[in-house]
Amino acid sequence: MIILVRTILFCMMFLLITRANADTFKPMDVFSLEWANDPQVSPDGRTIAYTRNGFDLMSDRRTSHIWLIEVDGNNHRPLTDQPGHSPRWSPSGDRIAFLSRNTRGGASAQAKEGSGRSSRVQLHMHWIAANRTAILTQLTQPPGSLTWSPDGQTLAFTMLVPAQSKPFAEVPKAPEGANWAPAFKVIETLIYRSDSAGYLTEGFAHVFTVPADGGTPRQITAGNYQHLGGIAWSTDGTSLYVTANRREDSIYEPSDSEIYRVPLDGGEMQVLTDRYGPDHSPTLSPNGRYLAYLGSDDEHMGYSVTNLYVLDLRAGNRRSLTDDFDRSIDRIVWDDASRGLYTQYDDRGKGHIEYLNLAGKRSSYADDLGGVSLSRPYTGGAFHSANGIVAYTSSDPSSPANLSLATTRGNTLLTNLNHDALSHKQLATIERISFPSSLDEREIEAWVAKPAEFDPDKRYPLILEIHGGPFAAYGPHFSAEVQLYVAAGYVVVYVNPRGSSSYGLEFGNLIHHAYPGDDYHDLMTAVDETIKQGWADPERLYVTGGSGGGILTAWIVTQTNRFRAAVSAKPVINWYSFVLTSDNYNFYYRYWFPDLPWKAADHYLNRSPLHFVDRVSTPTMLLSGERDYRTPISEAEQFYQALKLQKVDTALVRIPDTSHSIAARPSHLIAKTAHILAWFDRYGNTQTSPDIAHK
Repeated sequence: MIILVRTILFCMMFLLITRANADTFKPMDVFSLEWANDPQVSPDGRTIAYTRNGFDLMSDRRTSHIWLIEVDGNNHRPLTDQPGHSPRWSPSGDRIAFLSRNTRGGASAQAKEGSGRSSRVQLHMHWIAANRTAILTQLTQPPGSLTWSPDGQTLAFTMLVPAQSKPFAEVPKAPEGANWAPAFKVIETLIYRSDSAGYLTEGFAHVFTVPADGGTPRQITAGNYQHLGGIAWSTDGTSLYVTANRREDSIYEPSDSEIYRVPLDGGEMQVLTDRYGPDHSPTLSPNGRYLAYLGSDDEHMGYSVTNLYVLDLRAGNRRSLTDDFDRSIDRIVWDDASRGLYTQYDDRGKGHIEYLNLAGKRSSYADDLGGVSLSRPYTGGAFHSANGIVAYTSSDPSSPANLSLATTRGNTLLTNLNHDALSHKQLATIERISFPSSLDEREIEAWVAKPAEFDPDKRYPLILEIHGGPFAAYGPHFSAEVQLYVAAGYVVVYVNPRGSSSYGLEFGNLIHHAYPGDDYHDLMTAVDETIKQGWADPERLYVTGGSGGGILTAWIVTQTNRFRAAVSAKPVINWYSFVLTSDNYNFYYRYWFPDLPWKAADHYLNRSPLHFVDRVSTPTMLLSGERDYRTPISEAEQFYQALKLQKVDTALVRIPDTSHSIAARPSHLIAKTAHILAWFDRYGNTQTSPDIAHK
């Protein structure tokens, strides 16, 4: 008996010590996070190269290095000591081509070199046996879509070719030594700026080849057309299959791309697809008979499902392998026997890998793909296959992406990149819930994040966190922001309302020409469900979201005042002004609205939170990047000024030198959540007003 009592006391002391030493996720822990991406299996199926990402504390920027690991999980090592990404094995497996911004110096050197606007990414080669690395190019623009020729002698890639233009007007030159104002900049192109990239260099993306041993790049395509969307080599190495939009009016029809065969001897390009809509990602079967590609019919809908097509190059016929599959295919890789393809898609907030043979039979390989979106729990991920081996980024609510191996016999975790940083932390637990929407009884899916030591007898303040897009999806994935909210004492619910991707064509287009709107009811039902379950305190409700989530946050406070406080990040407030200031303005008016703003003004007005600002009483903070060209900061400023005129508590947070991705730098991710929590804390003790418009 005495021994039993001592044992019990010892266990209790151990638990108390363990609990006392336990730690929650803290803001500076963000800098310790790592995640895997872009796995590439060697041709012999023995080794996997992948990009290992992290953050540099001193430069406050993301780092990327290429690592190798054997498929049995052993011999985990860096490829080189220099930064790099996009590793691609040679056909014989003796070399790895990759991209790198510089040859030495790490993240600090990258930071000094500047942003993507002045990037000098170059093509590098690493020889496995010799363990030597060399730079192959001196390109003036960053390359993309790096692809090996079958014989391993040549590499193909895409690169911007700047347009040659004459000065718009002749002006006198400044005298030597004079300090005149900068020259005028004249813009005449339809698309002249892009979020993250800023004001664009005029030009067109073309396909190039370069010898694998280094040399002078050769331009393969020509003309004032964009050649983007993937490259594949013919089996004999004499031609390339490329994606291009070569319409004369391509700038007004940006989605209508086709697949072309481009002879390397300078012959005429041959178009292989002809339907109205995007065709892209050409992938040739190992036997050279079939060309697989992705695409969809363009019906000017807000959301479309991408199908997998196979073109028989001998017979000349093509067919879809996924007509009966109501999910978008995101990536494809042929098997070695040319009998089928491995496919990637999202379903109900989770990433999947399936094998699909040419007869249409499916075999599941993984349902935990994802984990590469660090700040919020978005779907995503990457995979690759060779010699029967499937490597992929695996998702876990308690960790960013690791590298895993998938077979028909089961899956194996190869890395545990965050064990050192997170294994001793008390992280939020994630629970899936589903419920019928109050609008039409349609099933809606959501996830609730609770403290590790959740007390079922206690009600917690609730944060409703809304995803952007709007055609995107959350799922059971790691999120640094959600972890920080929970560590601050909140329960968080995040939802996939109607319009979210990964639920099929009909569900995605329920918000077509009606966004925001009915998705509001799905979000409110999620809040009601957390209250019903006894988790959330109905007197302490808060709401936030970014981009599409920022729009819905602003919309919510015009429809109800049941939330104590709201934070709308990078929102659209006025659809009329947004369409005419956003970087993709030639897309939004055509796919999200029935017509141009001046021809359908009521549509733009009645779906704008600004139109209903006189209903708002909820204290509302606005966050936006000062260089956001997707949802320009002028949108947030309009709501801020309107709320000020309405004498509603508000604040405008301007994030300097930052684009739409306001949490891309780790310090910004930390500061974003800190400002949101500070705003919510400011209104933590006020009484909730009666609901005025909750339907």
